[in-house]
Amino acid sequence: MIIMSWNVNGIRASIKKGFVEMIATEQPDIICLQETKAMPEQVELELPGYSLHWHSAVKKGYSGTAIFSKIEPIRVISGILPEVAENYSFIDSAERDALSEGRVISAEYETFFLVNVYTPNTKDDLSRLPLREKAWDPAFRDHCLALEKLKPVVFCGDLNVAHNEIDLARPKANIGKHGFTNEERAGIQSIFDAGFIDSFRAIHGDKPDQYSWWSHWGKARERNVGWRIDYVGVSEKLKSALTGALIRPDIMGSDHCPVSIELTV
Repeated sequence: MIIMSWNVNGIRASIKKGFVEMIATEQPDIICLQETKAMPEQVELELPGYSLHWHSAVKKGYSGTAIFSKIEPIRVISGILPEVAENYSFIDSAERDALSEGRVISAEYETFFLVNVYTPNTKDDLSRLPLREKAWDPAFRDHCLALEKLKPVVFCGDLNVAHNEIDLARPKANIGKHGFTNEERAGIQSIFDAGFIDSFRAIHGDKPDQYSWWSHWGKARERNVGWRIDYVGVSEKLKSALTGALIRPDIMGSDHCPVSIELTV
């Protein structure tokens, strides 16, 4: 089974840049999208053989996630589980509610849960860092752990953080900046500490210069001056089923590239 994840930076724009053709070529069993920036009724998209499941933001043209799957899920859960969400406040300093932004969609399959996430960006001024530290990151971890009580979990998406110095081209210059603060790094570490595996590192170890996002400035992608902020994590119980993990900078159409894993489940 191939599970792919991609921040498309707008599904309507991505369709114009070859999204459908990419799916036809790659044939992932499941693809998880982040930053869809659309309601499903705004999107003209035909993917024969796939069921399409959307969780769009209340605000049009913003955020949003989706799961397109060849395998029909047993059920789909939009948002963070209510019994988890009730323990946190997701209202940031600008009175924005992160729960209204379509950032998490989960699907149950026969042998595992799949959780697709578009983690809030903390912004250049770090105005959303308290939201990340106090609410979002711990709630997302708790959401995954709650589902794991039922079945093993695969989570994937744009986590908007580089985990370690090896995960960005210029770590020293970015210490303390959004995407590489101690608080954000601790947030992703807490997920791995809870019993999840970074699939790419599990397969490739400390392979350097592996990035999934590049700035539009200064020909960063051409020079591979990037960040690895897109991840696929798997429960420890799925470690033996993990047979491959890829980052696909050859696939264009967004400032992110897809990441994927292969599971024998």
